[in-house]
Amino acid sequence: MLAPVVEALGYELWGVELNIHGRHALLRIFIDSENGITVDDCALVSQHASGTLDVADPIASAYTLEVSSPGWDRPLFTPEQYQAYIGERVKLRLVYALKGQRNCTGTLLAADATAVEIGISDEARLTVPFAAIRKAHLVIEDE
Repeated sequence: MLAPVVEALGYELWGVELNIHGRHALLRIFIDSENGITVDDCALVSQHASGTLDVADPIASAYTLEVSSPGWDRPLFTPEQYQAYIGERVKLRLVYALKGQRNCTGTLLAADATAVEIGISDEARLTVPFAAIRKAHLVIEDE
């Protein structure tokens, strides 16, 4: 529901996160543009997205809307985003442990519609189904 609003304003909807904390939630919208993102861009998208969300009312609890750029350590949401960053370092936080790990950092080796493969070390590789990824983002330098 937000993609048409964001795209009509001339931006790319990079991704959406909903974090629920008890009786309150945080809805974070990430937008991108070839020209970068300014505070004014975020304010414009926030104003238009708020109207759409007020009408549709998709979140039952009270929430805060936040609009921002994905930044240098951008979160990854779609297979296409992962594919664009093959060869880069990523950090994955998993829904459940795979090979004893719930958090893993490594080089993104491959991505398709169902999973990503990361190189943990020279010998160790881990294939992670998208359903197992809670959060993922690029690693800028070592974290």
